Amino acid sequence: MINEIIDFYIKSHPVTLGVLALLAIYFIVLNWVFFYRYLSINSWLEIENRSLESLLMGASVVSPQSYLNNFLRSSSNINKDILSLGLQAATKEATKGLSVLSVFASTTPFIGLFGTVVSILDTFTHIGQSSGGMSVIAAGVSDALVATAAGIFVAIFSYTYHQILKRKSFELISFLEMQSDAILARKV
Repeated sequence: MINEIIDFYIKSHPVTLGVLALLAIYFIVLNWVFFYRYLSINSWLEIENRSLESLLMGASVVSPQSYLNNFLRSSSNINKDILSLGLQAATKEATKGLSVLSVFASTTPFIGLFGTVVSILDTFTHIGQSSGGMSVIAAGVSDALVATAAGIFVAIFSYTYHQILKRKSFELISFLEMQSDAILARKV
């Protein structure tokens, strides 16, 4: 296995190796963004769920840990505009990191494809310089396709993580909207 990796490294075009290194960095970053945001949103969801449950059970104000509490404390007059501002700020906070995952999901297949194209061009250059037949082509193309596979691999995780965080963010904003509605309903 180690010999195969060393052999791949020696035979591969520098651009392909650069593409694989970039995709590895993307993969590390997207995992960090996902797990950090997933854990923080889950924690936030628990707080807002408890706050919503207390409001539905008859509490007159949101929990002190609730995100909306900061906006409600800043104004002596609780109204729809203050709660709407809180929801907008919460939406902005909850969706942090989604754009990174979205960009990674859409660009990584192209980055991988770029590495593949460069590697295939390099293979055809070597074919023209040598008298190699199908074995040279097969070896070159199989090495080149590693970059495309890596790009697709990273894109799958990026897209999946994006969808999971998007759903969690939607859930969180729904809890905040329900709290806003409960507060406004009590005010009337």
